[in-house]
Amino acid sequence: MTEQLIVLQALRLKGRVRADDLADSVGLDSNTMTADLEALVAAGFAAETNGRYKTTPEGRTRLAELLDAERATLDTDALTSAYEEFDAFNDDLKALMTRWQLKDESTPNDHSDAAYDAAIVTGLRALHERFAPLLSRVVEQAPRLTRYPTRFTAALEKVESGDTSWFARPIADSYHTVWFELHEELIGLTGRTRAAEAAAGRAL
Repeated sequence: MTEQLIVLQALRLKGRVRADDLADSVGLDSNTMTADLEALVAAGFAAETNGRYKTTPEGRTRLAELLDAERATLDTDALTSAYEEFDAFNDDLKALMTRWQLKDESTPNDHSDAAYDAAIVTGLRALHERFAPLLSRVVEQAPRLTRYPTRFTAALEKVESGDTSWFARPIADSYHTVWFELHEELIGLTGRTRAAEAAAGRAL
C-alpha cells in the first residue's frame, strides 16, 4: 500500500493536479502514475475533471487510515526531535521569503535589483546546505519522503540557473512549494495539526 499512500498524499497536498505533474513530484513514470490514478478513481478515492485529479472524501478517509498505519511503524520520538530542529530552519526560510517579496515593510521587491535578489539566492543556497543533514535524518526515519532531497535540489538549481520563479512559484515544485509540503508531512508524522502549528506561529 506504500505506493497508494504516496500517490494519495501527493494528490492531497497538490489539490487539483495533472498526472504528469504529480509523476514528477513523486518520482514515478507517467504511465505508472496514470494507472495509479485510474485505480484510485475506480476505487472512489480520487476524481478526475478535464485531466486534473483530486482526492474525494472517501480518498481522504483512506489516506488517514494509511497515514495512521505508517505512523505506528515509525520512531515518532526521533521525528518529533527532528521537527523541533526544523522549526529554526523554517524561520530562516520565512525570513528569506519575506526579503524576496519585500525590500522593507512597505516596498515590494520588483526584482529589478539583481544584486539584491542574488544575495537572497545565496542565502537560499546556504540554508539548503545547512538543512541537508537534518533532511537526511528525516528521510532515514520516514523513507516515504525519499524524494524530498531531489525535489529541493532541482528547484534550487533552477533558481540558480536564472529562473527565479522556482523560488516561490505556487503552481510548480518550487523551493517554497516543496518546503510547504515537507512541513505538512512533518506535521502529520508527528501527530500535530496545521491549525495548531499556525496558532503556535510555526506555519510557513
